Amino acid sequence: MMLISVGVYIAAAAVTACILFLAWRGVLAYFRFRGVRLVSCPETAESAAVEVNARHAALTRGLGHVDLQLKSCSRWPERQGCGQECLRQIEAAPEDCLVRTILTRSYQGKSCVYCRKPLEEMDWLEHRPALMRPDAVTFEWKDIPPETIPEVLLTYAPVCWNCHVATSFRRRYPDLVIDRKGREPTKPVRHKTAFSAGAQNYHSELIRS
Repeated sequence: MMLISVGVYIAAAAVTACILFLAWRGVLAYFRFRGVRLVSCPETAESAAVEVNARHAALTRGLGHVDLQLKSCSRWPERQGCGQECLRQIEAAPEDCLVRTILTRSYQGKSCVYCRKPLEEMDWLEHRPALMRPDAVTFEWKDIPPETIPEVLLTYAPVCWNCHVATSFRRRYPDLVIDRKGREPTKPVRHKTAFSAGAQNYHSELIRS
């Protein structure tokens, strides 16, 4: 009886360890594939913003081989019946096509056009960096559709959070602002980014493969 009890405990421990292992693989898959991504649409060769069904990816990864399905796409509902061939791009480089990754890389080596502060390290939770349009109006990334990011990065200039708040206040409440002599902001310039230069070529290569 003692040997049987020990065997039962060992079997139970093995089953528990197996379940925990599969669950952990599912959790890793969920965090790996969640979030908005930019892909090159195989039908139009233009940028599209998509989201993977992270829960489905986590479940299938826990059961064995991960299966990717789209949860949303900027071309839906008009093209919702597409073959989702863009998933190959996500499978090949899930981190590189994340919007957050693309934006982070686009700010590397850039400085705020107002205060000239380097934008190497950014706080994406509270003080996200902003952009300045050619007409000198600043705005946040949440104000633009993700699929337009490649075009926006070519014509808009980087702005730090503090300067974005200050210029927005000035624009909304000009009567409450007292001007002091200082440096004027530089004009926006066309600047290449990680996505506009490298990622578009990367997506093109995936489509041809």
